[in-house]
Amino acid sequence: MAHTWTAAPVLSRARALIIAGHPVPVLAITALTTTLAAQAAPHGIGPVLTAPAMLAGQLSVGWSNDASGAPRDVAAGRTDKPIATGTIGARTVWIAAFAALPAALAMSLAIGVVTAIILAVIIGANWAYNLGLKSTLADGLILLPAFGLLPAYATSTLPGHPLPAWWASAGAALLGVGGYFATVLPDLAADRATGVNGMAQQVAARWGAGAVRGVVLVLVLVPSVLLLLASSRQWVGVAGLGAAVPLAVIAARGTGRVPLWAVIGLGAVDAVVFGVGGCALT
Repeated sequence: MAHTWTAAPVLSRARALIIAGHPVPVLAITALTTTLAAQAAPHGIGPVLTAPAMLAGQLSVGWSNDASGAPRDVAAGRTDKPIATGTIGARTVWIAAFAALPAALAMSLAIGVVTAIILAVIIGANWAYNLGLKSTLADGLILLPAFGLLPAYATSTLPGHPLPAWWASAGAALLGVGGYFATVLPDLAADRATGVNGMAQQVAARWGAGAVRGVVLVLVLVPSVLLLLASSRQWVGVAGLGAAVPLAVIAARGTGRVPLWAVIGLGAVDAVVFGVGGCALT
C-alpha cells in the first residue's frame, strides 16, 4: 500500500511534465525531421542521432514555453496547462528545459559541428519566441528560421553539408508559421485578455478572426503546392494536394485542438508526398 501512495504522485508529476513539453507538436516535428534526414542520409550516425537530438531540443522548447507562459495561463484559467493547475511547479519545468538543452546540443555535435550550429539556431529562435517575442509583432517572423531550417538540419548530416532545395526550406517555414496561426486561433480571446499581442492577434484585431483563418489556409496549403511542383511523380503530388485541401480548411475553421491536429495531418501528408513523389531534398 505504501508503494501505491508514493508512486501515484510521481507518476502524476511525470505525466504533467510530459504534457508541459507539448508532446504532440514535439513528436510531429521530430518525426518529420527524422524522415527528411533518413531520406537525405540513410546510412551513418546522422539518422541514428537526428531524432533524439531534435526530440531533446523540441522538449526544451516546449518546457520553456509552458514555464515562461505560466503567469498568463494562470490568469486565463487554462485547465489544460499543468503548471496553471498546480500539478507541477514552474521551477521543475524550467529545470527540465535547461537540462534538455545540453543533451540536444551534445547529440547534434556528435553528428557534426554544422548540425549542432543549425540545431542551436532552431532552438534559439524558439526560445526567443518563448521568452519575449511571443507578445510582439516579430513572433511569426522568428518562427521562420525555427521551422525553415529543419530541412537544412537534415541535409547537414550529409558529407559536405549541402544546402536543401529552396522549396523544402520555404515549405517548412510556411507550414510552421501557418501552424502557429492555426494554434493561436482558439486562444485569441484569452490572449487579448492577458496582453499577448503577437502577429496573429494584431491581424485579428485589425481585420477579424476571418483574416487569421485566411492566412492559415494560404500558409499551410502553399507547401503542398511546392511539393506538387517538385515531385517527379505528378500524380503523387496531385493526390497529396487533394488530401491537403480539406485538412487546410479544417485547420482554418476548427476549434480547440482540431487546428493543431489538422496541421500535423498536413505535415504527414507532405512527408508522404516527399518520400513517394520522388522529390529531391538537395
